Amino acid sequence: MEKLKMHSPNVAEANIEKVAALFPSCVTESTDENGKLKMSIDFDLLRQELSTQLVEGPQERYRLDWPGKRKALLTANAPIAKTLRPCREESVDFDTTENLFIEGDNLDALKLLQETYLGKVKMIYIDPPYNTGKDFIYADNFAESTDEYLLDSGQKDVEGNRLVANTDSNGRFHSDWLSMMYSRLKLARNLLKDDGVIFISIDDNEVNNLRKICNDFFGEENVLGCVVSKRRGVPDNRNINRISPDHEYVLICGKSESKLNGTPKDLSKYKNPDNDPRGPWMSDNMTGLAAADLRPNLHYNLVNPLTRNTYPPHPGRGWAYESKRMDQLISEGRVIWPSKPDGRPRIKRYLNELNDSTTGFSTWQKLGYTTEGTRELTSLMGLKVFDFPKPISLGVTLCKQATDNVSNGIILDFFAGSGTIAHAVMQLNAEDGGKRKFIMIQLPETCDEKSEAFKASYKTIAEISKERIRRAGKKIKAENPITAPNLDTGFRVLKVDSSNMADVYYTPDAVKQSQLTLLTDNIREGRTSEDLLFQVLLDWGVDLTLPITIETIANREVFFVDSNALAACFAKNGQITEDFCKELAGRSPLRVVFRDSGFKDDSVKINVEQIFKLMSPHTEVKTI
Repeated sequence: MEKLKMHSPNVAEANIEKVAALFPSCVTESTDENGKLKMSIDFDLLRQELSTQLVEGPQERYRLDWPGKRKALLTANAPIAKTLRPCREESVDFDTTENLFIEGDNLDALKLLQETYLGKVKMIYIDPPYNTGKDFIYADNFAESTDEYLLDSGQKDVEGNRLVANTDSNGRFHSDWLSMMYSRLKLARNLLKDDGVIFISIDDNEVNNLRKICNDFFGEENVLGCVVSKRRGVPDNRNINRISPDHEYVLICGKSESKLNGTPKDLSKYKNPDNDPRGPWMSDNMTGLAAADLRPNLHYNLVNPLTRNTYPPHPGRGWAYESKRMDQLISEGRVIWPSKPDGRPRIKRYLNELNDSTTGFSTWQKLGYTTEGTRELTSLMGLKVFDFPKPISLGVTLCKQATDNVSNGIILDFFAGSGTIAHAVMQLNAEDGGKRKFIMIQLPETCDEKSEAFKASYKTIAEISKERIRRAGKKIKAENPITAPNLDTGFRVLKVDSSNMADVYYTPDAVKQSQLTLLTDNIREGRTSEDLLFQVLLDWGVDLTLPITIETIANREVFFVDSNALAACFAKNGQITEDFCKELAGRSPLRVVFRDSGFKDDSVKINVEQIFKLMSPHTEVKTI
């Protein structure tokens, strides 16, 4: 019976398989550090396959390079032996909510989400460190081999020691920041739907570099634009160069089918004061866009056929239409003649002629001042618990651009901070009846002991974020008792932790004779059945927000996920018998998983596969 692998996907191996499918001649064999054969890529041949000229060696090309770029790619691809452990006591509506709050390193979390949410996220928003010389960034370990990664990945604690100060005196100042962003953006892109959009807040320090690494992953044609957002209303005069950085940027990227929704047009301008049978209309300008030397056919005198008043063209722009088309518009009664001597003729634009009721999303957009975000959060929490939180209006505006209120679009923020995006998602759902779902990821970064947040018993940023979402949900429901009675304001808290499986599960060949007793049960001590269930969901790529019920069958505890999507029994000490499996097979689950040490004996383990083949042939059976 096949065992679940119980670690995140090995992206490098998957990429090798993809290359092999396209260029089989580039596949070769090599040996790993243990002398075993493995499939590899002949990169010299691959480079030649992708070139129309003879490739003799490294060539100059247009790209952004920095020390550590290849290592950042390596660490993005390396699998990890970690899991997400449920935490019911910190969750809200754990059994019914479709929202997630993941506490832990966002690189680990993004890796763990690859199977389940590949190509399913509609919108991503992140507000990463801006790299001002005062920020903390993630200190990723690029030096480990895959085996070391699997063995050691569960040994680091989550008390914030993954963050290091990145001062501008650091010789790798830009390189370290770019490496941090590169690995995370690579994984994030995998999660986006084909019509999904990612918004990234950034300032002047790294906006140019950020755009270039986005070109790497999304392609220049899919970098949709860069919105300039005013962040303060009053100039900051503290800078010695007397330039006040009053703005920030939101870089927008997508995939092959991505587009923004735009902004609804103001249809109140369309009226029908003259009872025009063609319906409501608005008055619009008829000035052209070209000088006489470029478009002489647009430069002519326009004559009112009733009054014979003459109107010369704009000297530098002319009219919007050539004379023949203008005569037709006049005959149709679409030209509005001015009543004042200095007026200009205008044209009727009819409401029924609109092809689209929206206009573009402006590259200069007021998304809310920083002071608004601070005021909103301070009011909600009762004290200032976070520096420079983003305003709710930013989250609402971006969600409107990337999602609608019809589909259950998933919105991800893997630098969750104070939880503004989760707040905005709930707020917008309350306003338009949407069913958007959020996934927040935040490291339990330790709060400064001198801060108001720490004094108020918030030990980490993650604690602030979770409490903000709890309070925001209650406030939104209280303010919208009619429109939001069934609004999902809950969230399942899942925490990144070492794998539920003992090390022997991943390296059975390394077990010594004296350690054979470990093979009787390969589950790490102290892990619950619900812990095991969530690691199975991750490994099998099952939605982490599906409803979970627990039933007792033949005195054994069985988890059922989304009714029959998955059944799991982690009973041990020989409790898995043929009679029990026959009863479970009668339920016809799509998937079923057992604990390896739970079978009564080896013959039962063999017979269980046959039982399901006969009674429920579509059921996929695995063990851990």
